[in-house]
Parts: sequence; structure tokens; C-alpha cells
Amino acid sequence: MTHSFALISVVVPVYRSGDVLPELTSRLIKTFSLLEKPCEIILVEDCGGDGSWEVIRRLAEGDVRIRGYRMSRNYGQHNAILHGIRVAEGDVVVTLDDDLQHPPEEVPKLLGELANGHDVVYGPPASQKHGVMRDIASVITKRALGKLMGSDNARNVCAFRAFRTELRQGFEDYRNPSVNIDVLLAWATVRFAAVTVRHEDRKHGVSGYTLRKLFSHAATMFTGFSVLPLRFAIFLGVVFSAFGFCAGFYALAAWLFYGSLVPGFTFLATITSVCAGAQLLTIGLLGEYVGRIFARTMDQTQYLVREEVGRSSAESKTK
Repeated sequence: MTHSFALISVVVPVYRSGDVLPELTSRLIKTFSLLEKPCEIILVEDCGGDGSWEVIRRLAEGDVRIRGYRMSRNYGQHNAILHGIRVAEGDVVVTLDDDLQHPPEEVPKLLGELANGHDVVYGPPASQKHGVMRDIASVITKRALGKLMGSDNARNVCAFRAFRTELRQGFEDYRNPSVNIDVLLAWATVRFAAVTVRHEDRKHGVSGYTLRKLFSHAATMFTGFSVLPLRFAIFLGVVFSAFGFCAGFYALAAWLFYGSLVPGFTFLATITSVCAGAQLLTIGLLGEYVGRIFARTMDQTQYLVREEVGRSSAESKTK
């Protein structure tokens, strides 16, 4: 498999995975050695508190191709990846998880498809190795992402991806603390592709993505990158307004023809409760958007890097 990429940057967000990092980096280096392509491995430790940083430090000190960055606190996977993308020096960036469920040996498949003229290539698994509830939450998240990306490629979205580094120019000024890498990539290109890869069992630890976090992530995508919830609120308001008009017309007709209102307090109380619930939902959505506007006015930082180890390719060439 041939391609013309001069340097490949591999970005790995690290969270409580110190035990697997030596194997992960070893397999990555072996894979690129077989490709006869230079690479750099960027490990971004998201403050998991398990000693992963010490492992990263040892790896970086033992191999100039490895660089490590340590966040000041836990900012989340996408913020960690964003920092890795911003410091990457290769003309192609590959991202993958730190748990070895994305086999490093499958990276050439993504690079081969990327060389066919695509800008972003995802590596969806042939079969998932997660639980049922996790898979359901993942489907919901991907459907939400599909609405934001405006593309059917959202069904293939995963953390195992390869893309041209130049795409980061499309979001280099992005400073919102709410980050979704796939949405940012969709801002920069529409040339997506996917190639099926193996998906292996997790060897150590458990996933940091709980069911609650996945649903929270989907909600953040909707309210942080789209106005669809506001349009839904408008639709809801129109529906209930029409229903209220019909109910009022019915009550007026009953009073004109029968001289009194038709009994039905329970029905009226139910309708009132439903309408009040719709109003509260709409107010809540508006409040979510106002809260995000407030957060932007505070100029909250996306992340803060506390420590780094290793040196870049540019620094190595000057030595």
C-alpha cells in the first residue's frame, strides 16, 4: 500500500491507561516501520490520576518519536484530541483510543483510503465490542451527529479516524469549551469516507464513557452546535397553540348551543398540564442556549496544558 504522506502524526487521548501504553506505542512504531513512513506519536494525558503520565514520560525519554502532554485537569476526550491536532506536525493526523480496541495494525487501511482523494476517513468496526446499552447510546449520538454534519457519513463516525492536517485551518480560531472533533471536521470538508476495521476487546480497565456521559455528549452536540432544538420548540409551540385554539372553539360552541360548558375538569387539567410542560421545555431550551452564550462571554479556556515531555520533529532537526 503506497501513499505520498511525508509524516504521520498519531494523536492518542490518554485516560487511566498507563498499563497499555507501552504495547500501544510499540505496535504503532512497528506498523509505521513496515510502511517505511516516519511518524510522531502524541500522547495527551487527560488527568486520569493513575500514573499514566509517568509512563508517558518514560516512553518519550526513550524514543524521540513520542511526545507527551499533560492537562491541568480532566477536560474530556475531544479537548485532549484537539490539543494533539493543534501541535501535530505531520501532514496527516490519525486519532485512536488508548485501550487497544482500535488495532494499530489497521492504520494503513485508513491511510490507503485517504490517499484516494478523501479528506477524512473513519474506521468503523465490523462488529462492536460494547454492551447493549452502550451501543444504543452510541446510535443515538451518531444520529444527532448526522443532523449536525448534514451527511450520511455520521453513521461511520468513530474515534478511529485519519484526516489531512490542513483541515485544522477551518477551526483554528475555535475557542468554545464545548468541543466535538467530528463537527469541526465537517465545517472544513465534505469529502468523507470509511473503511471497516477490526475491533478488539478491551484488555485493561473500563471505558470512561458511561451511558450518562454519552447522552450528555449528545445533548451538548445539539445545543452547542445546532439550532434544531429551538426549531423543535417553535414546532411544539405551534402544535399546542393550534390544539388550544381548537379546544377553545369547542368550549365556545358548547356554551352557545347548550348554555353551559361540557363537564370535563380532568380533561382540561390534563391539557393544562401538558401545555405547561411544553412551555417549561421551551424555557429550558432557551435557558440552555443563554447559558452557553454566557459561558462564551466569560472567555472560559478550552484546556490548559500543565506539562509536556519530548521534543517535536522541528526541534530534533535543529539539534
